[in-house]
Amino acid sequence: MSTAAIVIIIVNILLAKILSVGTTPIMVWWERRVAGFIQDRTGPNRCDIGGIRLGGLIQAIADMLKLVFKEDFTPSHIKEKFLYTIAPALVFICSFLTMAVIPFADNLVIDGESFMMQAIPTQLGIMWFLAFAGLSVFGIILGGYSSQNKYGLLGGIRASAQVISYEAAMGLSIISVLLTYGSINLNDMVQAQGGTFFGIIPSWGIFMQPLAALIFIVTAFAETNRTPFDIAEGESEIVAGYHTEYSAMRFGLFQVGEYAAMSASSAIIVTLFLGGYHIPWMDTATIQNNINYVILAIVILLPIKAYLFAKWMSKNYDWLDPKDKRNKEKNILIRGFWLIAIIISAVLIMFLVTGLGENGVNIATAVIQIGTFVVKFLLMNLVFIWIRWTLLRFRYDQLQMLGWKVLIPLSILNIVITATFIVVTGS
Repeated sequence: MSTAAIVIIIVNILLAKILSVGTTPIMVWWERRVAGFIQDRTGPNRCDIGGIRLGGLIQAIADMLKLVFKEDFTPSHIKEKFLYTIAPALVFICSFLTMAVIPFADNLVIDGESFMMQAIPTQLGIMWFLAFAGLSVFGIILGGYSSQNKYGLLGGIRASAQVISYEAAMGLSIISVLLTYGSINLNDMVQAQGGTFFGIIPSWGIFMQPLAALIFIVTAFAETNRTPFDIAEGESEIVAGYHTEYSAMRFGLFQVGEYAAMSASSAIIVTLFLGGYHIPWMDTATIQNNINYVILAIVILLPIKAYLFAKWMSKNYDWLDPKDKRNKEKNILIRGFWLIAIIISAVLIMFLVTGLGENGVNIATAVIQIGTFVVKFLLMNLVFIWIRWTLLRFRYDQLQMLGWKVLIPLSILNIVITATFIVVTGS
């Protein structure tokens, strides 16, 4: 195996790990800040290390450390200890593996050799996602069953009913997508979204299959067990449901698994319906042919971003007294961000002056596409967070009615419409 192949494999695995699990502290912090904004309050901003708070991010890190060092207590009444132990790990592992087939960029060509930009370079694509997305719910069911607690059992039963209802609609919505793209390979699906309609509208899945996109996004919310589909852990009804008897890091794995599932769902939604790694109106060939202009645009945009960030930071610290020591933290963060922006801009300008070469152009294109994917991925995660703190939890009967009486019939109707269109047009 060549050195380039080893490096690319490591990069893909690290990307999958960072986006699925490594972003959990940031997502927790982000969720609390968004919740505070929606509820007209500050959110976490007091916890610090040596006076450095990072806008409240230290609170999420403190919570993580607390879970790691708490006593891992197993109640004496639990008999199925093996199932009780593996349940949170099953949720975590399945959610993590779901991210493994997401293409972060187009195939990267180095010295004539093509490499898939996926953690696991398999052709299974969407089938892999469906398999592990469905399997992760078994961790919740096993956790509720093995706890031998009536609230835990109720949470597990609710989770099993929910997954049956919504995976059926999810699978049916994907059939329309498969008919449209003609492939189960996720990279093929993204490449099919690189063009435009009438030279203006990007040919993204959300425009080609709007109904399938809506159904899939709703069912993805249900798969992550987040509000408004969190009846499996409805605190106001069943204490905490399936994880009532869990403590310390086993409880923490359930929480990390939830955020990993949210990240995986965001990634697959971006891949299927939001153009994946494509910049709007620019496919891979277009970026490669205009790489200098793309780099120049990034160099221009970076200082603007740094300025907006510095302005936002200053606004959030306006309430402090000018002599307050926390102003020092603000200055450190602003200068650090400006320094990063200047260094990146200097490197990009050097590339513009010296040239990149064929391999350099391919690598630069891959980096730009990875950055594009990450931006879309974060914005989709923001939608998940926004919905959680906006909508109320569905009642059990409402949840089942939405799944069986609305989403499944709409999915079947969409299959009929899509198939009819393909047969009539021959496309």
